[in-house]
Amino acid sequence: MRSIPIVDFSDYTSGDAKRQEKFIQDVGNSLKDIGFFALENHGIPLESIDKAYEQGDVFFSLDDDVKKSYLQPGIAHQRGYTAFGVEHAKNNPAPDLKEFWQSGRSHPTTGKTPTYVANVWPDAHAPEFKPVIDGLFNKMESLSQSLLHSCSLYLGKEKDWLSSMSEDGNTIMRIIHYPPLGQEVPQGAVRSAAHEDINFITLLVTATADGLEVMDHDGSWIKVQGDARQIIVDSGDMLQNLTNGLFKSTTHRVVNPNNSNVRRFSMPMFVHPRNEIDLTPRQEFIDMTGGESLYQSITAGAYLHQRLVEIGLAEDEG
Repeated sequence: MRSIPIVDFSDYTSGDAKRQEKFIQDVGNSLKDIGFFALENHGIPLESIDKAYEQGDVFFSLDDDVKKSYLQPGIAHQRGYTAFGVEHAKNNPAPDLKEFWQSGRSHPTTGKTPTYVANVWPDAHAPEFKPVIDGLFNKMESLSQSLLHSCSLYLGKEKDWLSSMSEDGNTIMRIIHYPPLGQEVPQGAVRSAAHEDINFITLLVTATADGLEVMDHDGSWIKVQGDARQIIVDSGDMLQNLTNGLFKSTTHRVVNPNNSNVRRFSMPMFVHPRNEIDLTPRQEFIDMTGGESLYQSITAGAYLHQRLVEIGLAEDEG
């Protein structure tokens, strides 16, 4: 069976120019082909991941009324708690069978207030949640910058071309809980319906159970086997838009398990550019992909709001 490529991060950190170039090519070729790869030797301690899942379990085990006190619909659920069945995939009205928590980069204590919203924390009910989740966020974001550097170099740009766009961007980490399905699953509902990510790149630490599938070129599904030593990386719509489809934003899903009693946790980090970044396809990538602009001219902020409306997290302002 076909599987997604495996890329070794130790090549990038080796200090060996040939191995670093191999890493850059492996990352770029993977995103150009299937839009996904599995990153091994990534340097994120498994203990940090395990502790984050433990704290996720602490929070999601709270009473529904307590969890709902952390709902943030006024900011399109971009921080805090989102209840079971609220989000759905674009063009799929059936709700995804999940609940989740979202956090982002902490606001600086001095200087200009950034454009991204402030974090919300369940300190009163899960006092260890903030330090554990925020600590993992910082490690994951640091890793994401190295990946964006590699993408930039593969594209023939300066090393910080993409990472500078994500500086002070609305990058978020989502802790997702897929509860046991029970006996009555709404028609057409799955844990996460087929969709594409909207952001630059996504880093997904290994979930606590299998279920992730990636669509291959022929429309078949590649089952992504869980491996605690790997982080799954994929490119999203914004990077696809910017590169005129040179990097792929590939459809993926999380299918329902055969055993309806199985819970599942996962933690993706969605790396976003700042809202004002222009995502219009750049001419050099248009030239490399057939000479025709295939994607829209739009800012990152407008694109994000458009998608939040489409998946049920924000109201249409039009």
